[in-house]
Amino acid sequence: MSESTADDLRVRIRGIYTTALTKLALDAGWTVVDASAPIERRFDADFETGSHDVAIETTGDRQGVGVAGAPTAVETLTSRLADIGIDTCWWRDPAPVGAVVDGQVTDTTGRGGIVDLGSTEGYLPFRAVGRHIDTGDTVRVQVRESTPPWSDSRRQLGGGIRVSTDLVTLLPEEGSPTVDSHDDAAARELLGMAELLEIDAPDGWRTQWQHAATEASMDELQAALKTATTQAETVAEELAGDTGSDAGGADGNDAPQEVFSQRAGTWCWFGRESRFALDGIRREVTDTMAGHHRIKAGSDSASAAVDFVESLCSTADLGDTDAEFPFGVIADNFGPTVSDEIDINHGKPDGRLFSLGEGTVTERDSDSITLVRELSGGGRYDGLDVPRSDGDTATTTFQEGRWWYPTVYRDREDDLIGTYVNVCTPLECFPDGVRYIDLHVDVLKYPDGTVERVDDDELNGAVDAEEISEALAEKARAVATALETSLS
Repeated sequence: MSESTADDLRVRIRGIYTTALTKLALDAGWTVVDASAPIERRFDADFETGSHDVAIETTGDRQGVGVAGAPTAVETLTSRLADIGIDTCWWRDPAPVGAVVDGQVTDTTGRGGIVDLGSTEGYLPFRAVGRHIDTGDTVRVQVRESTPPWSDSRRQLGGGIRVSTDLVTLLPEEGSPTVDSHDDAAARELLGMAELLEIDAPDGWRTQWQHAATEASMDELQAALKTATTQAETVAEELAGDTGSDAGGADGNDAPQEVFSQRAGTWCWFGRESRFALDGIRREVTDTMAGHHRIKAGSDSASAAVDFVESLCSTADLGDTDAEFPFGVIADNFGPTVSDEIDINHGKPDGRLFSLGEGTVTERDSDSITLVRELSGGGRYDGLDVPRSDGDTATTTFQEGRWWYPTVYRDREDDLIGTYVNVCTPLECFPDGVRYIDLHVDVLKYPDGTVERVDDDELNGAVDAEEISEALAEKARAVATALETSLS
């Protein structure tokens, strides 16, 4: 299937943001396909089935979405998602599903190896290559599953090269066509239809149809197989005369390097303001409580509770878009509560996520929590340039929705070391941790009352690197300026 234009994209959407994103897609004039039964009821429409140009999937941690598909389609869709809210951040996937890379093994575990792919890394099971691999080996691998940049899990890699569209996969092996479906009757019907197609898989490739193909038209099947065949021929040309081989061993002189990629991908992280913007879009379609997406992003149990409440209450009961987010009620029922140990999840503008450590919740009110961490000695405090000693404490107050948070450092005698104020995207206090993206610029207050603003250069660098938008950077600068004034 040839790639659709920006005006007629075919989009498949899954996860907790589906209703809002379906509304966005329809408003843009795009075709939403393979919609679930609840979505069809909600929009009172019959959606098309069959192939798609781009897929949107909610990430496993519910913090955002992955976008994958044809390069132009991914670019078009990501551009629209980036406009949802000022704190929507996105990053290109350096190794999307289907990418073939000559990587280098950097470490091995009991069942596989860690492979350097260049700008990222992945995990290759020994069973995927049929042999043991050692540190330093160069292997040709294909990305099977990708992960967002803020995840602590690695991409899953395979040793054999395959070509995939949303309806069909071509495997480099001899054999009869198959269907990856639990519906035996539909699979048999599909195989019968496929025999009538005017195109066959290339020699040396076996056809495996996806379950979605069981509901596709003959034209869609024909187009999908044609696209896959063209890609397979391209793969053959790319590898013709190549000195590398499969995962059994490639020429390691130039590793790691990408051999080719079939499609593109991006990862979009929704901040608090973006989740509330999505609430507003969803509210145009169906009853939506204040903080719908913010609550659903917190935990599975909270997500189920939202569905239950909205199924019982009317729009009038739920409140409008300006209704106050009930943080205290949410925290009472799902956490965090006093004495809980939770993480400080410190996101960076380049997409990485670090834990600043666990803290104990010592206070909690209707809109904030206070964490206390006992620190170990070694090194120096950033910005404050003071040695860190055993028994020092860090007391941090996180107010839901605020663009900054203060951490007060004290030594074991309770003497003040200094106060460090981080400027960040609006804070979200989830049951298991606080989450935000650090915006580099910070404000420090020393024990003698001196106030200092730092790291504006890093903020400017993040804008230049297109890691954050200029609008988000301007907000960070304004917050830092206000903090300077209030602390002086």
